[in-house]
Amino acid sequence: MLRVGAIPDIEDLEDDETPEEDLWFLPGPDPEEDVPPGAAPDRRGQDRALFDPEPWQAAQADLARELAEVAGLFGALDQRLRTAPAGWRQRLALREVSDLSWWTGDRLGPERIGLWVTLRAGSTRDTERALARAGWAMRRLAPGSGPAPAPSEDLAVFLDRLPGPAARGRTGGAPAPAPDRAVEDALADLAEVMAGEQALHPITAAARLFHAWRALGPAGSVDLEAAVLAARHAAAMSRAPGQGAIFLPLAQTGAGALRGQGDPHAKLSAWLRGAERATLAALLHLDRVAAWRQNAEAVIADFSGRTPPALIALLGAWPQVSAPMAGAETGASRAAVQRNLDRLVQRGLIREITGQERFRVWAARLVG
Repeated sequence: MLRVGAIPDIEDLEDDETPEEDLWFLPGPDPEEDVPPGAAPDRRGQDRALFDPEPWQAAQADLARELAEVAGLFGALDQRLRTAPAGWRQRLALREVSDLSWWTGDRLGPERIGLWVTLRAGSTRDTERALARAGWAMRRLAPGSGPAPAPSEDLAVFLDRLPGPAARGRTGGAPAPAPDRAVEDALADLAEVMAGEQALHPITAAARLFHAWRALGPAGSVDLEAAVLAARHAAAMSRAPGQGAIFLPLAQTGAGALRGQGDPHAKLSAWLRGAERATLAALLHLDRVAAWRQNAEAVIADFSGRTPPALIALLGAWPQVSAPMAGAETGASRAAVQRNLDRLVQRGLIREITGQERFRVWAARLVG
């Protein structure tokens, strides 16, 4: 018989009739270890709780005015891009990817990304992976289909994280790597998060999605993936999906939208402030491009041939242009490209920005 408060002897422990309340000295169950045979501990349960839609709905209600302002600016951008030259969406995508690369630490300028995307040039051993990430982001922020809300297989396609056999079709039938259980579980968790966003505005849902993938995603380019995924997801509010703005600008005035910390209210507040500034910056930039193009078309009215207007269109679509890139995009000879670039410089429409004799780069001389 045990005395209350006494530590029993070993012989006492072998007595099957010892009441459980007398075993006070034994540790309680460990939720990380005491699981059914063959089942893994649920390490993401706490993360899922962080993305409960109810706190995000409450934050959305508190920040309704700020949300309406961002939605209004996006609507203006959407309308502008529906009637703009096709290259302008590409220009905004390049600016966004470049700014995102500074946030992630890759620090790539638009000219480096432009050369890589158009010519697969400019890569070094130090920048190969960074340029590959930027190329992926450009493909996802350029015209095309955005991420579907479910199932997780669609997210795998968008993120280029295809598990097992699904990857074989993307490699020409070559053997695909073995399925990555961590990636599959993370994508399933993300699809579950997205399935619970019905009461959320697309901008709010995008903020929640961004923070969810940063928390749930496996090792790799998860920060860039989260930003691109969320930017495309927010564009679901477009009046004509795929024809106007195909992503919500987030980084064109800094990464404030992406650095929110704390509870959902604090994260959403930072998200809205950053998105508002970035979208306004995108609109103002397009105003400058439109004014430049209108002036440029008037200035080159006396030029002959198809190369000058093709260069004007190209310089409207890309922030920086090299001679090889211009030749590849316009189909003109190197001599014709160089001659007309020099003429545009003389007319004050563009400027050479490297100051070098070789590997030169030109940009439109925007006003303002």
